[in-house]
Amino acid sequence: MSEGLEIEASQIKTNYNKVIHTFEDLNLKEDILRGIYAYGFENPSSIQQRAILPVIEGHDVLAQAQSGTGKTATFTISTLQNIDLSIKQCQALILAPTRELALQIQKVILAIGDYLKVECHACIGGTAVADDINALKSGVHIVVGTPGRVHDMIARRFLRTDKMKMFVLDEADEMLSRGFKSQIYDIFQFLPRETQVVLLSATMPDDVREVTTKFMTEPVNILVKSDELTLEGIKQFYIDVGTEDFKVEVLSDLYETINVTQAVIFCNTRRKVDHLTEVLTNLDYTVSSLHGDMDQQQRDVIMKEFRTGSSRILITTDLLARGIDVQQVSLVINFDLPSNKENYIHRIGRSGRFGRKGVAINFVTGEDINMMREIEKFYSTQIEEMPMDIADLI
Repeated sequence: MSEGLEIEASQIKTNYNKVIHTFEDLNLKEDILRGIYAYGFENPSSIQQRAILPVIEGHDVLAQAQSGTGKTATFTISTLQNIDLSIKQCQALILAPTRELALQIQKVILAIGDYLKVECHACIGGTAVADDINALKSGVHIVVGTPGRVHDMIARRFLRTDKMKMFVLDEADEMLSRGFKSQIYDIFQFLPRETQVVLLSATMPDDVREVTTKFMTEPVNILVKSDELTLEGIKQFYIDVGTEDFKVEVLSDLYETINVTQAVIFCNTRRKVDHLTEVLTNLDYTVSSLHGDMDQQQRDVIMKEFRTGSSRILITTDLLARGIDVQQVSLVINFDLPSNKENYIHRIGRSGRFGRKGVAINFVTGEDINMMREIEKFYSTQIEEMPMDIADLI
């Protein structure tokens, strides 16, 4: 176990102290810098200040950071800097736990790498295998994907790994908890021994530690503390709904009060998502819903409707809580409190990313009070009872 790891606190200590304050300080390729500014970044976020440089320098890097901190751009920028664009073979492989997150990462890579003419292919389940085979045969610089499909493409020799320089695991805790461990370990076996490994994880459970000790060499440890992440700028409230049965009524009343541009409503189960969608539709609300039982095409259509604003309310499970940035959301409603504390920041962190303001409203039954207090303690934050003038705050 490297000395930078501290098991008791489930945190990692930082063992690398260089901090850069502007993107210019990184001495990036000119076209990457153009891409960064065109994408809308002005100054690096906390994780970007600390983690881009060690990755560019070639270190294995273990970063503990939640969604919404700018980590996708962190590994995107360093990957684009380190690959040789004159070689049209896969030099960087990025794995993510969900198709949505993989597609989001691909979008960021193509945007920031636009001036470089980078070729980045998303290798994900739910799409035609033939498309993957054709894309990989014609040659790409970067592959981003989900473990199952990527493993299949490597095992079938369509995704060649002999030129691989970098292997990035995003949301490693989520990926390992979803049971991808054996596939990820198999993928490691296919990579050249000197492949640089970059691992990003919101929490540091034993599975993640095991990966770091087995496959990483003296990793640089970067810790972005959860209390300085994205709860800043988000007003958090709760409504005591009494019992589960009153939640729909409260939600309906809330919609009479607030005419908000767009909202995401989180439920804990797919069944609840379907039920709530049906109830609200019967009440003449226009809503969309999203969960893991839907195929990729359905999910893409629904996300597009929501992003373009033709649908104003999106009801979803935690599938959406990580890694999808819906710019215009100003309100998040936790119809159910998340079943684990870590997902709270993923859900409500959506609305306040990079300094944007937002409001989160938690529906709380008598049974939820303890969980809410735990969330407050965990994030050193305060969730207050919702005031009457909520409409003025959104």
